[in-house]
Amino acid sequence: MILPIVAYGDPILRKVGVEIDKEYPQLEVLIANMKETMHKASGVGLAAPQVGKAIRLFLVDASPFGDDEELEEKERAFLADFNHVFINPKILKEEGDEWAFNEGCLSIPDVREDVFRQEQVTVEYLDENFEKHTMTLNGIAARVFQHEYDHIDGILFTDKLSSLKKRLIKKKLENISKGKVNADYRMRFPNPKKK
Repeated sequence: MILPIVAYGDPILRKVGVEIDKEYPQLEVLIANMKETMHKASGVGLAAPQVGKAIRLFLVDASPFGDDEELEEKERAFLADFNHVFINPKILKEEGDEWAFNEGCLSIPDVREDVFRQEQVTVEYLDENFEKHTMTLNGIAARVFQHEYDHIDGILFTDKLSSLKKRLIKKKLENISKGKVNADYRMRFPNPKKK
């Protein structure tokens, strides 16, 4: 089932997610629905808060980058198969120089900006079978992981922009939170009457 993606301005996007265990209700269904939602929206990642769940879970499917001719062949090959479920992930180490890359977010349609992130991360997580894994990610894979990880900590990519950039996109963000945006996927907008 395709779920509506929560739009910028909804308080759920600012909540720090809680860890979950195997007993989390309907987890398999949630993961399947999130995968379907992410693919329908042409996303490369989707975090649980973006579908209204304040839990430490996100999915990544970076396979679209596998066709990016501007990337080195080795990175393209890795990204083509970089398709994982991350439950209760932790960043163990961040290394390398920060580098800029143009990011967007399904919760913030029509806004893309350069964001600086570190080049390499070593992470630990549980997969959908609650088996523990550790991996080191570089380049785009590290960036996608960091972007989604920020979501489960209540952080959006727009938080990482300079104050000037934030001022320049302020009106766009206000419009998104009011539902004044065209996205080619289902969205859930914040209720302006709620505080």
